[in-house]
Amino acid sequence: MYDIAVDTPNSRAVRHTKPASARGRPRNAAVDRAVLDAAEALIAENGFSELRLEHVAARAGVGKAAIYRRWASKEELAYDLLMDRVQNEVVEDLGDTKAELLSAVMGAITAVTTAFGTVLRALLSDVVIQADLDDPYREPIEQGRRTLVAAVVHRGISRGDLDPNLAIEMASELLIGPVYFRLLFGGDLDEAFAETIVAAFLRACSPSSLDGRDVGVHDAHDDQGRQ
Repeated sequence: MYDIAVDTPNSRAVRHTKPASARGRPRNAAVDRAVLDAAEALIAENGFSELRLEHVAARAGVGKAAIYRRWASKEELAYDLLMDRVQNEVVEDLGDTKAELLSAVMGAITAVTTAFGTVLRALLSDVVIQADLDDPYREPIEQGRRTLVAAVVHRGISRGDLDPNLAIEMASELLIGPVYFRLLFGGDLDEAFAETIVAAFLRACSPSSLDGRDVGVHDAHDDQGRQ
């Protein structure tokens, strides 16, 4: 296993872990990286429907044989691209539930506001019109985020910051769902939006005895009263 650190101002706690391939002879990591980057660029430029493996090979500067040894189809390549960019994020244990939730949401925002966001929109658009793409493309996006959020929520529950009866599956939808809604339909995707999501989540999901305030959440009316 090897780690790829994602060092952005608002998501320094997020790291990506990419598994090394166990299939066939050892793969050249530099070739893998070049091919994935080339595929990302071409999908962003032309959409997934126009993607051709020979075009990926030309953009990556590798032979077509190098592509076909690794990926039998463009669908396999796109799946690995999603896995590389989305599936294996983790949020480090910071000992602070609010900070970890913010890191999780910012990780999703960072992913979709970089060049990969264009790729993700293109792939999701193709999922809508190509039923055979549905499950394999949704799974790495959806399950990766659910796993990440579940780990954070479990830690929050163990600290007493979150309601122990909280439905873990719903937590990821409440936290990450708004990011994908704005990705598809428009709206600012920034730290202020992430903070709004996390604040609302903590108000709704903190134990009733805490009322959200012991984990750093307060109402806008409280700020107005202090002014």
